[in-house]
Amino acid sequence: MKDKSMKQENQKRTHIFSGSTFEELAGYSRAVVVGDHIYVSGTVGINFQTGKLPEDAAGQAEQALDTIEKALHQAQSGLHDVVRVRVFLTSPDHVPAVSSVLKQRVGFTRPANTTVCTALAVPECLVEIEAEARLGLELAQGNYFHSWRVGCRPSFL
Repeated sequence: MKDKSMKQENQKRTHIFSGSTFEELAGYSRAVVVGDHIYVSGTVGINFQTGKLPEDAAGQAEQALDTIEKALHQAQSGLHDVVRVRVFLTSPDHVPAVSSVLKQRVGFTRPANTTVCTALAVPECLVEIEAEARLGLELAQGNYFHSWRVGCRPSFL
């Protein structure tokens, strides 16, 4: 008899593609839907239909979020269902501009956010964003708790 704690239910996995040549090259999906969870891969600011890349970090963040939003729509979702974002920037100088775009596009959902400064795989890219969403969530109003550890608050806030 199998141990019940080892039981794994088969869940349908749906793959979503954006048309990026990188998806085919590296064998990955723009997003994967499992149950009510949507996992969106790291997305740079290239418009995959035109091949154009905005020159500034804010423009790249906008384009990355446009691509993420299209993937979420294919999963019967949208930016309103985003619960977590991870942002990768090539310079801390981009934090204010990209944060402003994030606040404008997903700030109303107050997702968890991690922002990291690092090199990216495509040298011209300044921004890469990945997201996680949950289908069917309702936004609770007014239950926010703000806390900063002493000495950790960034100077631009």
